[in-house]
Amino acid sequence: MIVVTGATGHLGRLVVEGLLEKLPADQVVAAVRTPEKAADLAERGVDVRHADYTEPESLVTAFKDADKVLLVSSSEVGQRVAQHQAVIEAAKQAGVRHLVYTSAPQATTSALVLAPEHKATEDLIQASGLIATILRNNWYHENYADTIKQAVETGSFAGSAGEGRVASATRADYAAAAVAVLTGTGHEGKIYELAGDVAWSNAELAAEIGQATGREIGYVDLPAVEHAKVLAQAGLPEPVAGFLVALDANIKDGLLAETTDDLRTLIGRPATPIGVTVAEIAR
Repeated sequence: MIVVTGATGHLGRLVVEGLLEKLPADQVVAAVRTPEKAADLAERGVDVRHADYTEPESLVTAFKDADKVLLVSSSEVGQRVAQHQAVIEAAKQAGVRHLVYTSAPQATTSALVLAPEHKATEDLIQASGLIATILRNNWYHENYADTIKQAVETGSFAGSAGEGRVASATRADYAAAAVAVLTGTGHEGKIYELAGDVAWSNAELAAEIGQATGREIGYVDLPAVEHAKVLAQAGLPEPVAGFLVALDANIKDGLLAETTDDLRTLIGRPATPIGVTVAEIAR
């Protein structure tokens, strides 16, 4: 039996759908904070169980009889380590044979603003003694949906990443990799650096948006301080603006630029190009 945490989230739901293409529904457990949101999965025969990262007892119950658990990393920045620790301890208590975790690129060595919580989680997994596989997902194409929409509306977008590149892929690509690990063999103990096949710059993203819309789209590169001001003027809270500026600094430093063969090898096809996602969003 395979348990997917966060199964009604963007990535978790795609993993569940992928598992249902390969396994009978009664072998798939959707562990969710709000079971009502997974009613459609329950109707298809999926075992929907309540599981809240902040309620350890719910996790132990959700993992009962589980052979494998996919820990989809929490979206609550600043609270992830404690929440992930609860999942790891529950998996150990429930006798889970194989834990799979969605981490960040080069999590244990990178200066990426997102890395510390993922490094701490990977350390906890290693210390737990659980057999595990780490999926270090690079950035998602979909993270740029708002940027693409804004560029379509205004003809440009701004940032502070300079000529830095991002080796992103779609959520569906990363979900397919998770499905491959959960349903395949020989992945125990492995760390996969998952990334798109091509790393692109903001100037190239602007060109892709221009190609999709048939008009000139510009990228305006700003100093970090000016970028923060623009984000604040757009109404973003200071912590969010600060995070985005720090992330652009990371991108400028090349921390999301590394491409590898791991993703396309696991999914058995090329990763989805950024232009495909741009075209879907810009339509």
